[in-house]
Amino acid sequence: MKRLALLGSTGSIGEQTLSVAGEFPDRFRVTALAAGRNIERLAEQVAQVRPALVSVMEEAGAAELRQRLEAASIPAPEIAVGSAGLIAVAEHDADLVVAGLVGAVGLAPTVAAIRAGRDIALANKEVMVMAGALVRREVERAGVELLPVDSEHSAIFQALAGQRPEDVDALILTASGGPFRTWSEEEIAVASVEQALDHPNWSMGPKITIDSASLMNKGLEVIEARWLFDVPPERIRVVVHPQSIVHSLVEFIDGSVLAQLGMPDMRGPIALALSWPERLPVSTPRLDLAAAGRLDFETPDTKRFPCLDLAFRALAGGEAAPAVLNAANEVSVAAFLAGGLLFPRIAATNGLVLEAWLADHQGEAVERLEEVEAADAWARAQARAHLEDLTP
Repeated sequence: MKRLALLGSTGSIGEQTLSVAGEFPDRFRVTALAAGRNIERLAEQVAQVRPALVSVMEEAGAAELRQRLEAASIPAPEIAVGSAGLIAVAEHDADLVVAGLVGAVGLAPTVAAIRAGRDIALANKEVMVMAGALVRREVERAGVELLPVDSEHSAIFQALAGQRPEDVDALILTASGGPFRTWSEEEIAVASVEQALDHPNWSMGPKITIDSASLMNKGLEVIEARWLFDVPPERIRVVVHPQSIVHSLVEFIDGSVLAQLGMPDMRGPIALALSWPERLPVSTPRLDLAAAGRLDFETPDTKRFPCLDLAFRALAGGEAAPAVLNAANEVSVAAFLAGGLLFPRIAATNGLVLEAWLADHQGEAVERLEEVEAADAWARAQARAHLEDLTP
């Protein structure tokens, strides 16, 4: 019986993780949950899996959770609050911590889980984006496994299984292209929040969906791949694949290419991370190649979607530069979702903040988590200051 602690239980990854675990009650037991402000859903999850520990964002949420559980005659677990609560869940007595938070908030608890000797199923891509080199060192020091959950990185992980690192020539990440793949620059310039959230293939949270629309999500995945698989940036490529059937590929020095295919359903890579090195007969849709028909591939248009180039720029700029890019992006995406920013301003803001950082910090290494957190805070302040001077 594998014990699971879940960071981000009420989000998309969290819900699907609980769905997979629920299919195999003889294999998994969920012992700890960390959520944010969705207390109603968290109470339902507590009733479903009966964890020993839960975490919420605020004291008011803890009080509401106790009330809901008492009204349903469900014994309340231990309830922790805030950033300390996230750390408590990360360090809880579990065999595997599923890092399903979105954004920079997931970095500290994931590092805490690694230092506590927990294996990690990583969906929170910002962890490796912000502190990839540092996290790799922590993983090696602790001797734990870091299992990718993103469909693209799971695909690469599977294609690399049993291969020699020296035989790998390139990693090829696929991108759906998002809702604006066929839109002109003029159309993208006036795109609404609703249009940006209308992803053609995947059902994801709002922040990740906007990142997919800007190709920032793929840029962050390039950074993540660089550190997950210890491959230099010049050997990582991106192709647009609108059907989202080929999840990513690995090219080898003999010209062979291995690809992982499947229907666009996150329960597949989640199940693999939970059970690795085994596979589970999870109830995901099966791929019918004849029904799928043609599979298309395109070169990304970095003129319409400049965020992808910004990711490579950040990788070349030093170990803290990706954290700066990520922080600026979180601020600008939040402003867009709030209705206060035109879509192209996301990339513009990200670029301005990144270049301001690189002017003084080009090529710097990172030794401590506090340095990453300081770079993150600086970038957020810079992005907010910039956005205050803009009109939609």
